[in-house]
Amino acid sequence: MAMTAAPAALAQTTSPYSKFGYGLLGDNATSAQRQMGGVGYAMRSGRQINVMNPASYAAIDSLTFLFDMGTDVSMYWRKDNTGSSKDWGGGLEYVTMQFPVTSYIGVSAGILPYSSVGYAFGSDIENGVATHQGTGGINQLYLGAGVRPFKNFTVGFNASYLFGNTFNDVYAVGSTSSLFEQVMEVQDFHFQFGMQYTLNLSRKNDLTLGVTYSPGKTLLGKTYVLKYDTSQDSKPDTVASTSLRNKFSIADTWGVGINYEWNKQFQAEVDFTYQNWAKAKFTEIEDFSSTKFDNRWRIGAGVSYIPNPHGGYFKRITYRAGGFYNRDYVMVKSKDTYNNVRDYGFSCGFGFPTVKSKNVINLGFEYHHRQSTPNALLTEQYFNITLGINFNGLWFFQPKLR
Repeated sequence: MAMTAAPAALAQTTSPYSKFGYGLLGDNATSAQRQMGGVGYAMRSGRQINVMNPASYAAIDSLTFLFDMGTDVSMYWRKDNTGSSKDWGGGLEYVTMQFPVTSYIGVSAGILPYSSVGYAFGSDIENGVATHQGTGGINQLYLGAGVRPFKNFTVGFNASYLFGNTFNDVYAVGSTSSLFEQVMEVQDFHFQFGMQYTLNLSRKNDLTLGVTYSPGKTLLGKTYVLKYDTSQDSKPDTVASTSLRNKFSIADTWGVGINYEWNKQFQAEVDFTYQNWAKAKFTEIEDFSSTKFDNRWRIGAGVSYIPNPHGGYFKRITYRAGGFYNRDYVMVKSKDTYNNVRDYGFSCGFGFPTVKSKNVINLGFEYHHRQSTPNALLTEQYFNITLGINFNGLWFFQPKLR
């Protein structure tokens, strides 16, 4: 029962695990990449935007303009020691575009989620019950460029503006009633650097290595706690307030991937992500969630196949599949013990080309299983349906009239 209206956030969730830290983190994967287990560090294509590694922007054709947007719908099943529940969520995931500047420089811009918060659940407290509710998230508005300084080697960067609010409420009802709301407002910049190198094994076989690095940093913004008098309609009191500087930070992120491609028809990729969240700062001024961070790592693998890129319609459909395993950055407290949160699953999907253009409709399916270990306080399973629309047009070029 948030008392403050939250601005619209991308990648909306309903997971109770989003209560901790900055919420559930995004990985900058598009709908097509999520169908392959969320891989992309070594992926380079002139017809698909890859925000995961900005070095890929230089692979765009000099006459091509790309626009990609994605949405998803999620269905959740949850179980803990008090029972089980079901719900659903979803919304707009991302909007991106990419265009060439020269034959060896490509530029991309767009908006994606950095993190998302959304949950509502109850708990027992001394002499009463408490309702926990959260909304909001941190978005990233990015501008990036990729350059090809020489054949088969590209480098790039993304400059992102992080902005957004998160709201975490606790409404306690016992001998007395009280409502507290912790608000975090973030406004800061973030950077990512990447490189890709392609080794031509033969005329039809390519092997690409991709590496990315994003430096951690302290965040700018503020956080405060509001206390509401539930017995009357009045303005809340600010019971605690502090700047984010030197008290909240985000982790360094390293990503590495290797991609094998055969004849522009088949590709397979394996990615590894590492974030040193154990060194990040997150100072809760009122101990709302007893958050503790641990280093996060994720491994993903995926494949895609096009029967014949120049054949009939059904032979030009792209088939994708993948899987992933993720140890999350937050640790959940149970009595005096902190538990890691682990998430694993698999995905698949299709890229349907439109009949008379190079546009592609990407329809994907994902299964996730998330729980804390060694104590499984909450087991969460959810099924995502993702839809991405990839527009592929000509850049500053109009076809001649017939």
